[in-house]
Amino acid sequence: MNTFLNTLPVAHRGLHDETKPENSLAAFRAAINAGYAIETDVHFTKDGAIAVFHDDSLKRMTGDPREIKDCTMKELKELRLGGTEERIPSFEEFLTVVGGKVPLLIEIKEMKGVKGKKIAAAMLDAMQTIGYKGEYAVQSFDPFYAKAYKKLAPDVPCGILAQGKMSEKGDPLSWRIKAYLLSRMKFNKLVKPDFVSYGFWLLPQKCVTKFKGYKLAWTIRSPEDEAQARKYVDNIIFENYLAEK
Repeated sequence: MNTFLNTLPVAHRGLHDETKPENSLAAFRAAINAGYAIETDVHFTKDGAIAVFHDDSLKRMTGDPREIKDCTMKELKELRLGGTEERIPSFEEFLTVVGGKVPLLIEIKEMKGVKGKKIAAAMLDAMQTIGYKGEYAVQSFDPFYAKAYKKLAPDVPCGILAQGKMSEKGDPLSWRIKAYLLSRMKFNKLVKPDFVSYGFWLLPQKCVTKFKGYKLAWTIRSPEDEAQARKYVDNIIFENYLAEK
């Protein structure tokens, strides 16, 4: 079966550069114009809106020391991305701009205390409210977020993100155990993901090779890395260059 998951390279946080910050509407428009699929990230805000943003902290991209969970969507709109005039988009704004023109790969960020069913239901509600019809898939480092979304939207491909080393010395024991299991795809039998996205620098991995669904590698930053990654996966998530289509 052909889907964008094995046919069309995915622009990591949009097609961003010095003038078009990651996860900005400008970066998303650039990816659309270039004909790439788009990868992006979603978080809940303090007031229950869904923001399109990668980090938990606002510091790196806006200079604000707060975390995204501690801000309302209105407060986030007062900030600017990467020293430009670009703002943090809401999920609805993002969907409206893309409008089904290219496929989407949406990462649900891990959020402490937030159940998968809650964020999945909120995302689906937003999509239904604006009548979104485009092709998309959902992924997360939290396998139960992916499972929850699949339960509510059985026709949407849902996958698990992982990499070979996901914990550091000093991390809580519970996270180190979860990270170990994720890195070896031990949740696959329980979650039954349609695809996996794995850190390319650690490929090949036996657990990825054995996986029967679609395989993606992230984050590819050069044609040389792309050539290496494509020995082991069906598709790539890329940035900082133009991937071959």
